[in-house]
Amino acid sequence: MNELSLFGNRRSSARLADIADAITDNANSGNVNRRISLDGNFFREVINGKEVRVNEERATNVVIINAAPISKMYFAEAYVKGKPVKPTCWSSDSQVPDQSVPDDQKQSARCMDCRQAIKGSGQGDSKACKPQQRIAIVFEGAIENREVYQLTLPPTSIFGDPSEHGGKMPLQAYARYLKAHGEKAIGIVTEMRFDKDSSTPKLVFKPVRPLDDAELDIALELRDAPDTQRYLKLNVSQMDKVIPEPLPSLFNNAEPKPEAKPEPKAKAKPKVEEGEEVEEPKKVVSKKTSTAPQAEAIDMSDIVGDWDD
Repeated sequence: MNELSLFGNRRSSARLADIADAITDNANSGNVNRRISLDGNFFREVINGKEVRVNEERATNVVIINAAPISKMYFAEAYVKGKPVKPTCWSSDSQVPDQSVPDDQKQSARCMDCRQAIKGSGQGDSKACKPQQRIAIVFEGAIENREVYQLTLPPTSIFGDPSEHGGKMPLQAYARYLKAHGEKAIGIVTEMRFDKDSSTPKLVFKPVRPLDDAELDIALELRDAPDTQRYLKLNVSQMDKVIPEPLPSLFNNAEPKPEAKPEPKAKAKPKVEEGEEVEEPKKVVSKKTSTAPQAEAIDMSDIVGDWDD
């Protein structure tokens, strides 16, 4: 399919931005964690930490229905194949450690000051704390099954020069490419392909075709589904239940409620002598002004814009 036919079938951005109704009877409800591992340059389906299926093809077609901001992860222990390793510290926004990281494991108050983010802190000239990006996907041939998967991309799949791969791009470049054509990834079937010249798992992306109307309706439903939102927040260890999921208050990044202050003691009423006139008390109406900032709504349908940092 050439570029003209791919991007010529425009849908109105208003339709793409519609908020879908809450899904009932979702096939992947019940706290089942589905993700795709790229270990060994294969697409591996992992459910609750157990590998259940391996796709040995070099490429697969998916719909990217949502994406999280670029995050970071640091492991103090070296990776051992087949052995689950708990992360030591992680950040959901690449700015500060996540609230669910134990205090004694936080490497720094700010990611920009962290010694694990310095070149040479990892193997060779690399950084020990590495960027990653979580995306939520459904497979092209199984959209109607409504089974969402988490895919966590390594830095080599996020950043890079698109000219090196003959039209196949790392995620950030792919997002910019779609945006330049006025498209959103949720409305496009995307090919994910392993870079055959890379010794470590590395994906490149290219557009295949636009979704038809029935497929798009399902993709829009799944974009805001509870499991999709959960998959964007959980790291791999939480998905595999190696470490517990964050508590709801931390999960939603809610601010802790301030401690209740004791009520001030009521002042004793002045004693009134018999026969003394007392001025009628005046009711004072206080105008309360809300100082709490309103939560800003985020249009998660425009996931390409969120990628393009």
